[in-house]
Formats: sequence, structure tokens, C-alpha cells
Amino acid sequence: MDRRPIAARQATWAIRLADALAAGGVSANAISVWGMIAGIASGLALAGTSQSAGLLLPLAWLGGAALVGLRLLANMLDGMVAERRGICSPVGSLYNEIPDRVSDVATLLGLGYAHGSDPVLGWAAALLAVLTAYVRAQVAVSGAPQDFRGPMAKPHRMAVVIIAAVVAAAGFPDFICRPALGIIAIGSAFTAWRRLAAGARFLTR
Repeated sequence: MDRRPIAARQATWAIRLADALAAGGVSANAISVWGMIAGIASGLALAGTSQSAGLLLPLAWLGGAALVGLRLLANMLDGMVAERRGICSPVGSLYNEIPDRVSDVATLLGLGYAHGSDPVLGWAAALLAVLTAYVRAQVAVSGAPQDFRGPMAKPHRMAVVIIAAVVAAAGFPDFICRPALGIIAIGSAFTAWRRLAAGARFLTR
């Protein structure tokens, strides 16, 4: 498969939203860019919790979680809109991949610099997340199929971030942030290894 399997693509609301965007002439590349902006904003919101207090603190956590969800929504809709408009941009794959990597790094670094977290773990999670995508792309360039397996593919990483942000907003950042980043880092390393091993098996069979 050349696309990440996402069950929500078949949901009625997602189909109607994609249809509306396509009918309005919105380009898939523009959606990808807006998804990246949401990803960067999520990182800023999460990092901003280290400078927030009072009511602003849970709002920053929840804002970061919501922006991660918005980024994932854009990641799903860009391909759906491209299909409906019947347009294949020569730079579409670049718009699909590069903003994702920027968003991953921004969000995970943001969580690393968040209140009660650890920047070192944030950097480790961000670098290993990029490694999973690099391995997937390199294996595909070598002739194997695109491999979106986890356990810490992009949707899984972002789900962990959303859960961590919601738990932190409830008042437990010291309890959740470091373990969440540790899970993402270790899971991403394992995911990269799984994808590399599967690609090697395919290419040498």
C-alpha cells in the first residue's frame, strides 16, 4: 500500500468534509501545509506550559492536544481531497512527507520542553520518530512496499501525546510526560527496526 490505512477515511463525516473542501477548490498541498502549521503550534502550546500558570496551564495542555488532533485530521484529508479533485501534483509527495516530519519534531520537542517533562527525552523521541519515517522511505526507494506498521507509527505517537496532554491538564504532568516520551522513543526505535527487517526480507526473498 502507498497510503497509510486509516479507518476514519470511510466515516461519513470525513467523506463529507473532504467533498466540501474539494468542491471549494482547496488544494491537498495547502491542507498539508496547514497541518504542519497546526503541528508547530501544538509544539509551541505544549512547550508553553512551562511558562504558564493558573487557568492558562490546563488550557495550554488541552490546546496542544487539540492542535495535534487537527494536524492528524489534515494529514488524513489531504490525500482524500487530492483523490476527489483528480489532481496529482509533481511535488505532492514532498508536501505529504516534509510537513509531517516538521510536525513530528515540533510536537515531540514541545512535549519535551513542557512543564514536568525532560528535553533530552523530547529530543530522543523526535529523532527516533524521524528515523521511523526515514526507514519507511528508504525501504520504499529500494523497491519494497511502503510499510506503515507500528507499534509507534505516526498516529500511535500522536495518540500518546494527546493522552499525555490530557492527563497533564488534569494536574499530573510529572506523572505522564516522561513516561510518554520514553514509550514513544523506545517504540519508535522498535518500529524502525521492524520496518527495516521487513524491507530486507522483501528485497532478499
